[in-house]
Amino acid sequence: MPAVEAFELVLALLGVVVALYWLASRLHVPPATALLVGGGALAFIPGLPEISLDPELVLVLFLPPLLIDGAFYTALGRFRRLLPGILSLAVGAVVFTTLAVGVVVHIIVPSLPWAACFALGAIVSPPDAVSARAVLKNVPLPRRVTTLLEGESLLNDATGLVLLRFAVAATLSGTFDAGQALGGFAVVAVGGAAVGLACGYLWVFIARRLDDRVLMVIVTVLLSWTAYIAAEAVEVSGVIAVVAAGLVLGWYQHTVWTAAERILGTSFWQIFSFVLEALVFILIGFSLRGAIDRVGGAGAMPPAMIQAVVAVVVTIIAARFAYVFGSEAILRAAVRAGWRRARPMGWRQATVLGWAGMRGVVTLAVPLALPAEMPGRDLMLLAAFAAIFVTVILQGSTLGWVIRLVNPQDLDPPAPVRLPAAEAAMTRARLARVEELVYGDDGTLLHPQLLKEHRRRVELTDRYAANAEVAMEKLQPHWGIKLDAMAAGRDELIRLHRAGLIEDEVLHELERDLDVEELGIMLQRGDAV
Repeated sequence: MPAVEAFELVLALLGVVVALYWLASRLHVPPATALLVGGGALAFIPGLPEISLDPELVLVLFLPPLLIDGAFYTALGRFRRLLPGILSLAVGAVVFTTLAVGVVVHIIVPSLPWAACFALGAIVSPPDAVSARAVLKNVPLPRRVTTLLEGESLLNDATGLVLLRFAVAATLSGTFDAGQALGGFAVVAVGGAAVGLACGYLWVFIARRLDDRVLMVIVTVLLSWTAYIAAEAVEVSGVIAVVAAGLVLGWYQHTVWTAAERILGTSFWQIFSFVLEALVFILIGFSLRGAIDRVGGAGAMPPAMIQAVVAVVVTIIAARFAYVFGSEAILRAAVRAGWRRARPMGWRQATVLGWAGMRGVVTLAVPLALPAEMPGRDLMLLAAFAAIFVTVILQGSTLGWVIRLVNPQDLDPPAPVRLPAAEAAMTRARLARVEELVYGDDGTLLHPQLLKEHRRRVELTDRYAANAEVAMEKLQPHWGIKLDAMAAGRDELIRLHRAGLIEDEVLHELERDLDVEELGIMLQRGDAV
């Protein structure tokens, strides 16, 4: 495809993304589902060019920035506390699903070598970070479940890719060494973490010496690809490297970034990740036609292949439930045995955790990159597409309904200090600093209004912390009046500009002040911004 036509196609796809997102919001379905179905439907429109994805490009283009964005917003404290559970899902559940799929496929297609069956299992076993982000974005969940799902989706791709590497090698060579595989997995994981931490702290070093907001955002974007490419270059896990770098970035951004850099960076990442996520799902749908054409069309698929594909999809869903509820049973037995650190989550949270197993970009890209001589390559490709479509459309679309049905309760105790009390403590710290600075050397009060303002703010936040619900109810009309007053000021500013009475620079300067003030009020009210 000529370069100009490819660019025009990308623009057309972005237009389709906007339309599908709007349609998804009107139909109250997850955008990922609408994009996947829409892309699949577009793929079969006569006259549209077939899109052939370079699997290596898909992984390196889409995965690092979306992984680092997820790691950036990860609650690191809960991530550390729940790391055993996260690793259980990211490693244990992936290995269990790989073995289950391998056994089922070998029973249905006994001519396929065992190693190839397990390679197929490794392809479809890890739930996807991109799919999880897209589906969970607007779904309310208990904090423990959210952290487990987000942490698992950040790390399990590495497990699946390592398992696949050894399974492919065993298939093509005919030999397998379990000890070598375990040692290789440890090297890949630890090495990836080391590369990621090094890249993350290099970012901290550079960021502390930059004083340009745009350069800061660019360096942050480059961090994701740098960590991934550097790790892959030394043959360790690029996925783990990106996650480690993202956790460092998320931890230090509060002290390294200025307020202006944080606002600009957050706005940029919100749009950037939106575009990447949307393109991933619509390109997956677009690629469906090529996958079916590779086996001679839908009508040419042998019954055994169709049976195997259905069995794979059923197995990955059933295996996840079996692993989650099996782990829950072990934790309950540990509690009965007196192990106090064991913390079962209950059947409600376990049900949600079991149902949230959407596959995505890694499951798509990996089978496309398999060598042509790999036994069962066509079966792996079709099974991968089926796993993505069924899990994203079926599980992703019904996850909200499942949550409402089982009504999982947040059993974890909240942090000792809640938001109102934290705001009061912050305001008192500001007052203490003001009281140090508003007096002259001779004890004269130089800034009485500033002192009065901060003392009034402490009084209000203390009152709010004492009874947040009542205070919030009283503050809503107050904020409404302030927003209406700001709207009137904005209208007058625009009138002056349209009449030619003020310059564009004056409009932009005053409009920015209004925007920041309005954003602060909306955040205080708890509005979505």
